[in-house]
Amino acid sequence: MAFDLSSVSRTKRIRSKKIVLVGAGKIGKTTWAASAPNAIGILTEDGADNVDANAFPLAQSLSDVYTALQTLIAEPHDFQTLFVDSLDWLEPMVQAHVCAANNWKHIEAPGFGKGYIAAAEEWRNFLNGLETLRSERNMGIILIAHDKIKRIEDPLTEGYDSHVLKLHDRAGSLIQEWADVIGYAGYRIFTSKTDAGFGNKETKATTTGERVLHVEPHPAHCGGNRFGLTNLPLDWATFSAAMDAAQSS
Repeated sequence: MAFDLSSVSRTKRIRSKKIVLVGAGKIGKTTWAASAPNAIGILTEDGADNVDANAFPLAQSLSDVYTALQTLIAEPHDFQTLFVDSLDWLEPMVQAHVCAANNWKHIEAPGFGKGYIAAAEEWRNFLNGLETLRSERNMGIILIAHDKIKRIEDPLTEGYDSHVLKLHDRAGSLIQEWADVIGYAGYRIFTSKTDAGFGNKETKATTTGERVLHVEPHPAHCGGNRFGLTNLPLDWATFSAAMDAAQSS
């Protein structure tokens, strides 16, 4: 390939999206992903019974996941979106795959974090497979994950708690770097202080039940995107319209 001025081109182009959706259980993450155009799921957990979606049989191993990916890459079909549900149930499969390949009893057996480094390499293989599917079949990708609360120690401020992907830090960092959009699904919460007696105040939380897709960065949760999107309702049609508007501007 020539690297001279004749090879220069504009970098902006419209491609299928890479989305990570994070949030608590039962909030509607799978329903949201299954609402994407012509969606098909690779399921690693048995939690989609009440969602009307196309999906491969429940994966029992990382090899099952790779087989499903290869099927979508190689065989004729009309699917436009792949969703994987969920990453935190996929992680034990990744670790088991790595342990079997290296004859380790468990992921911490080699010591010094070497098991997690090897697992991170396998996560890269998984992401490379998604990139192949995206480039060869132009399919959008949605990766679903549950959340956990992690203590963040920041040298620029005091430590604080944040909702992050329920994955090992190495895996979580790779997934977030890969994504075009990271959305945190949560309920809109309001807090108020009430008198608890003896001069003390008690904070109480209430919610209207409104579900919000947080796509703006915030210390309290993961989130961010490459398109200038702002927080919006957890609804696929609303998200799709906002994405179309952002790309046409």
